[in-house]
Amino acid sequence: MPHFSWLKAAGTAAAITLVAATAAHAAPVPEPAAAERSAAVVTLHYDDSRAGGWEAAISAGVASWNQNVGNVRLAEAAPGTRAEIQIVATSGWPQATLGPVRPGGQVRVELGSQAVSQGYDKTRIAAHEIGHSLGLPDTKPGPCSQLMSGSSAGISCRNAIPNATEQARVESAYANGLASLVPTDGRTLVDAP
Repeated sequence: MPHFSWLKAAGTAAAITLVAATAAHAAPVPEPAAAERSAAVVTLHYDDSRAGGWEAAISAGVASWNQNVGNVRLAEAAPGTRAEIQIVATSGWPQATLGPVRPGGQVRVELGSQAVSQGYDKTRIAAHEIGHSLGLPDTKPGPCSQLMSGSSAGISCRNAIPNATEQARVESAYANGLASLVPTDGRTLVDAP
């Protein structure tokens, strides 16, 4: 019996040694794909400190883009820091610089009250103009289901969500975090009917 216990103990020790040696030489487990995706997300900051009266519409427009595009994140800039997207309230027609804006670059979005006074939805205006900053041109005339159809969809249109094609175009413009290599178009697009 003592001989059997010694063999059992020796076998157990050998098995533990073998497992430990195998684990030490095993190939490392790759990190999950989520880590790769988060590395490819481009964060763009916006400054809406000069867009009084548009705060709720801007928040809703930003949320729409953040919920529908995976590789771009819009975040409010801390006070006193540089933002890629400058958002201001004006008395004219909404307009924006056509992007895609690069991290460290800068574009301007003007949220014009003239469109609101004619009945256009503030949230749709904000989301539409931010879309220009992300590189989307107007698609006029177009249906309400196209965010970038802008004013051509009419004053009854309240859609502030980019459709699948618009989402795909922004995803493509910022693929693998490479928007930093694509220059901003720079044209100003005025969204008057």
